[in-house]
Formats: sequence, structure tokens, C-alpha cells
Amino acid sequence: MSLPSEQNWLVLNNLLKDLTKRGHEIPSGINPEMGLIRSSISSYHRDPTHPELINGLAKAEMSLNNIQGTLLTIAEEKEGEEYADYWLDLLKQVMQGKKVFEFADSRSKFLVNAPPGLTTGRINLKVPLAEERVQEIAEWHGLIIEFNDDVTVELHGDKEDLKIGLKEMGSFFLEQ
Repeated sequence: MSLPSEQNWLVLNNLLKDLTKRGHEIPSGINPEMGLIRSSISSYHRDPTHPELINGLAKAEMSLNNIQGTLLTIAEEKEGEEYADYWLDLLKQVMQGKKVFEFADSRSKFLVNAPPGLTTGRINLKVPLAEERVQEIAEWHGLIIEFNDDVTVELHGDKEDLKIGLKEMGSFFLEQ
């Protein structure tokens, strides 16, 4: 289920990125607020019947309206009416229930059954890697290693050992 507030958030997030890329100063509270709004929207999806989550979504939508006003003002003052109208048109499409942007696919996953008391790190490689190379480094530093698939490796261990092991594996990220 996609909510209009999700699409509204996506349009404003893209506008925010574009204004920042163009070198315009954005009020300092907007970026953290956008993160909180995104969290509220995501929380609402978990239980759309929970009163606190419904209230959280309503507050998030009010915050989106405030941010929208601020960003569109910056857009018009700094980039002109045509630029602001483009973004305003996208927001109108959202109000009509149209899907304007897609959320980027996230490869992030929550770790299930991570060993208690250990720090966990995950590596996503560009190409599959010989398991022996990673296992050798993991064993040398006393790390627990799990291969989720050919390109995703989870490491568990003491924080300092994990840092050193990940540094040694850093060259694997550069492999084509």
C-alpha cells in the first residue's frame, strides 16, 4: 500500500536534493525532519490501526506541508517560477493519487539472530569472492563469518577485531 504522504515525501526529498546540488542553502532543521517524517510513515505501515501511529502520520503530514512551503519558496526565489512550477506540478500529481517517484531498492536487511555481545559488520561485494580469502582473514582475527549469498558476508566479533578485519577486506570492494 502506497500512501500519498510517501509520494509527497519522495517529491520533496528529490527537490531538497536538487536544491542542495545547485548550491542553495537549506535551513538546518529540514534534513533531520525529513528523516523523522520517513520513520513516521514507515511506522504507520506496520499497524495502520494503532492510534499513536495514526497521530504520528498526521503530524508527519503537517511537517511535510511546512517543509513543502519552505522548499518551494527557496525554489522560486533562487531558481525562478518555471523551476518551482515543475515541482509544484509533481506535488499536484501526488494529490491526484499518481505515483511520481519510486523508492530506491534497499539491500539493507535486519540481522536476525546476531550473536549477543558481539559487534556485527556486513560487506556487500560487487562480484562473488572466493570464500577462502575471507575465511582466512576472519580466522586470523577471531571473527565469526556467515555467507548470506555469493556477494554478502556478515562478520561478528569484538569491535576492534572487526574493525581490523574489515580494513583488511577493504581491497575486496575494489575488485571488478
